[in-house]
Formats: sequence, C-alpha cells, structure tokens
Amino acid sequence: MLLPTPDTVVSVENVDGCRPFVMVCEHASNEFPAPWGDLGLSAEQRQAHIAWDPGALSVARGLAWRLDGPLIAAKVSRLIYDLNRPPHAPSAMAARSERHDIPGNAALSPTDRLARSNAIYLPFHARVRAELVRRLAQGQSPILVTVHSFTPVYDGQPRSVELGVIHDAAPDLAQAVLAEAKAQTIMTSRLNEPYSAADGVTHTLALHATPLGLLNVMLEIRNDLIATPESQNEMAAELAPVLMRALNRLEGA
Repeated sequence: MLLPTPDTVVSVENVDGCRPFVMVCEHASNEFPAPWGDLGLSAEQRQAHIAWDPGALSVARGLAWRLDGPLIAAKVSRLIYDLNRPPHAPSAMAARSERHDIPGNAALSPTDRLARSNAIYLPFHARVRAELVRRLAQGQSPILVTVHSFTPVYDGQPRSVELGVIHDAAPDLAQAVLAEAKAQTIMTSRLNEPYSAADGVTHTLALHATPLGLLNVMLEIRNDLIATPESQNEMAAELAPVLMRALNRLEGA
C-alpha cells in the first residue's frame, strides 16, 4: 500500500512568525485521500462535523496571522485518524462517530492501525514538536493553542455554550483566557465545556505542552458562529486580543 508523504498529511503556515503563540488545528480538513478513500461514507457525511471541525481552520489561520505565529494543521479527515487522540484510543480511528457508523473503520487490524499511525499521527506530531523545540532552542517560551469547533446540538441536546476554554493539567492560561473572553466579548464562554480533559480531548496539549511546562489552551467554538468566511474572520479578530490580554494578565501577575 502506497502511503502519503508527510507534506500531504500536515501543513505549516507562517513558520517565520516571531510571536510565541503556536496554533494547531488537528481537525482542519475533511479530505479523504488515497489509500483510505471515503471509508464508505456519503458525500453528506464527509461534509458533516463527524469528518472535521467546520470553520476551525479559517479561525486558526486568522489567529496565526494576527498573533504572528505559526499554524500547524491536518490535511486529512479525523475519521481516517483523529490527531487529538493517541494511537491506542478506539476514537483515534472510530468505528462509530455520534450516530454514524464508519464502515471503513469497522474491522481495522493492528497492522491497519499501525499503518495509519505511521502515516498520519507520527509526522503531524513530529512537526508540532519540531516547531516547539525550535522556538525553545532560540530562547522563546512558546504557547500552544489548539483550535476546534463543535455542533450547536449534540445527541438531540442543544448547547448554550458558545466558546469553550479547555485545559489539560495546567489551568493558568485557560482561566486567563476565560476571564478575558467574558470581559471582552458577548459570547457565552465557559471553562471545560462542552468537553474537558476527562473526555480525552486534550491529547495534543498533554503530549506537547504539559511535559515541557508550556502555557497551553484549547479553544472550542460553536460552529454556527463561524459558518461563513466573514464570521470566521470576525471570530479570529475577536479572539486574538483575548489571547494577547490573557498572556499579559499572566505575565503581569
């Protein structure tokens, strides 16, 4: 089986950005490249939230531009490999997502799982680690920010939260971001909603930021708020000063 090269599964933008924020978007794409194909899903399913985080890439790109930092983003659907999950997690290559069966993931062998991990997980996270190490070696203290979106309704239940601010082991930046979001925006912003580390959604933070003692936060934006290019741009413009002032709040403490 001919597997893709690293540049077909991960993209890096604004690598020369000189500010400390390093943006990561694990669920940026709903592409289903060879050799995996469409996993037996319909075109409608491949456009749905189960396949990616709609709007997240554009917001992450807008944040990277405004904060002058790099953006590392996935180029394959999270249904092929969810890059915010470790290789041993069933949800890394889920056989079912929300109410949808994923036929192409139904009977994966250990060899299949290893092949996807080698082709997608390892090069993506190696690129994240390389960017953090490069900045550390240059005397900078990088700040890891992952950007996601979530659905307004999940399993039939509406969600009132509009901005979720999620942390792993260290809550400092998340708490500062939440305080600034409440002060500067009209969004309903909450800590560790609609997900938390207990749901297994902070793998990227735990893998890269926690061991190095780096400030980190995961942003979850309700996707009806970022459904158009205009609203995505507006969200990035709104969140960039929130992140900057959160950092200033911590540095001034």
